[in-house]
Amino acid sequence: MSHTTDLDTLIVCPTCDLVYRAPRVASREKAVCVRCGTVLVAPRRKAGKQLVALALTVLILIVAASVFPFLTIGAGGVRHDASILDTAFAFSGGLSILAVAVLFFIVIIPALRVMLLIYVLVPIIRDRPPAPYAKSAFRLSERLIPWSMAEIFALGCAVALVKLSDLAEVLFGPAAWLFAALVVVVVASDRLMCRYSIWASLKD
Repeated sequence: MSHTTDLDTLIVCPTCDLVYRAPRVASREKAVCVRCGTVLVAPRRKAGKQLVALALTVLILIVAASVFPFLTIGAGGVRHDASILDTAFAFSGGLSILAVAVLFFIVIIPALRVMLLIYVLVPIIRDRPPAPYAKSAFRLSERLIPWSMAEIFALGCAVALVKLSDLAEVLFGPAAWLFAALVVVVVASDRLMCRYSIWASLKD
């Protein structure tokens, strides 16, 4: 048996790095790390279609949350609406690097990650061969997870707005609720995804 085949039969716990020989797990069953309890394999029927639906939902929410007003600030009888794009462009004068960072971490990278996931999963759920460079696309989507900060931005804004409410009248706009929905959908997508099953579907 070749070394490649040997490696293909192994699975590593992403939390504690314990190595296992990949078990056969039936649909709706789970393989759990005995050391730390992390779920290693959790296949589900029609999970691919559900993941694509959730990814499309995330993409729509990101685009909508970027253009709709995130909040309205009122003080002295004057109110001002601000969206995510307005905030980023406000830095473009003297803090162009910060503007680029806001757009990349909150809008572009999360959107790119879900588009890569859709690219990888659509051929799989249609029982077709993997798309060209599907392995690289899925690997990149996984590496982008730490840099996808849309939901972190939403939570950070919620904390900041609580403190700001003492100084001015602050009202949440449609984008704030879209970001709240985005957090829920992202968590649901992550819990549904079985990465081992996706890698197994991408084998030549």
